[in-house]
Amino acid sequence: MPRYEMALILKAMQRPETAAVLRRTVETLMARGAVVRDLESLGERRLPYRITKHNQSHSRGSYFLIDFYAAPDILISLLDHLHRDVDVVRPTVLKKDPQVPSRKCCGLQQ
Repeated sequence: MPRYEMALILKAMQRPETAAVLRRTVETLMARGAVVRDLESLGERRLPYRITKHNQSHSRGSYFLIDFYAAPDILISLLDHLHRDVDVVRPTVLKKDPQVPSRKCCGLQQ
């Protein structure tokens, strides 16, 4: 399974509501067969521009990164599900490249 990273922007909410949205999102991932590796909070901050989603205008949001392994065929249904979630302002999924092993530069040898 390829490795992915999901960047989530959630609408500004209190901590219990934010935790409930994150739990719901991670449970959705796991129900579709994904293996979640890491969940990282980047904090709440002002959005770079006003985003309107589900007839609500947002100027602040909570940023999160979710690192997971999943089959490529679940991504479309996952994003469709997240776009319909009223608490998610913007979901973005990126494929993470495998780590390239570092090797010594052959360079000029003397």
